[in-house]
Amino acid sequence: MNRILDKLNRLLKERALGRAARAVLDTSPVVPANDGLVLFSMIGTRVLLPYLVAIKSLHARLKRGRIVILDDGTLTADDRAILAVQLGDPRILAIADVDTGPCPRGGTWERLLTILDIRANDYVIQLDSDTVTAGDVPEILGAIAANRSFTLRGDPDSRLIGFSEIAALTDDDAFLNNPAAHVQGAIECGLDRIALPGIAAPLYVRGCSGFAGFARGGDGRKLAEAFSIEATKLLGAKRWAEWGTEQVTSNMIIANEPDALLLPYDRYLNFWDRGIPADARFLHFIGSCRFNGTAYIDAARDAVAALR
Repeated sequence: MNRILDKLNRLLKERALGRAARAVLDTSPVVPANDGLVLFSMIGTRVLLPYLVAIKSLHARLKRGRIVILDDGTLTADDRAILAVQLGDPRILAIADVDTGPCPRGGTWERLLTILDIRANDYVIQLDSDTVTAGDVPEILGAIAANRSFTLRGDPDSRLIGFSEIAALTDDDAFLNNPAAHVQGAIECGLDRIALPGIAAPLYVRGCSGFAGFARGGDGRKLAEAFSIEATKLLGAKRWAEWGTEQVTSNMIIANEPDALLLPYDRYLNFWDRGIPADARFLHFIGSCRFNGTAYIDAARDAVAALR
């Protein structure tokens, strides 16, 4: 019975979110600028309207940048027409055209690898569709100006930590050697057995790839591919292809960037249904808690109102 009620609750909340988000179509279109900033997302037809709330609410605070989209394969002709009008005819890439090389396919790997390709000439911000920018974001503007990479923290205590230190926090039998354990815990447990070329003391952070900034430049895919190859050796190809490995890799890349910024969690946070701080600037409504209460619906409605 609880599962039925949960599904019904989600369905009703999704419809309410759709109604709230649809009003974004009546707000002013984004005017893109070729100014060295790319706002990047991977989306499909199912999240079109929430994505427009996410991207417009962020762009309104940044007042700069152009938009690039990775189509997950489900965008329709009507979707593309809406995106063209609302976002200044953004560049739309096809997921099937992304060569993942030695990295897995799926699980948003195509998204990360495309970002690493296009950051050569632009600062790139990765933005999930289930996010809302609720206030001014001076930390983000500062990171862009300083060409400094950033990430949303996974939790308030997330910090930069050495591979060996984070591996020591968990037990091999509970994570690395346990096929039932989540792959993120498994690879974190085994990080002390991974060597990366050119990095004597590699770092890691338990971040969230739903909102991350990649400084202009870098070495393209080199580090991601090297990490993926080593992780595949450690966990096996099947396990390393599970959902969550792209986020682990994004976390690792950001952690090893020069002067990486971990966003202050009291203003940039994941919604865990524990209330929202009064000074929250950016909210990520993760799947497990997305439709607990009406916080996401209310935030989307408020964001659309602010765009008018």
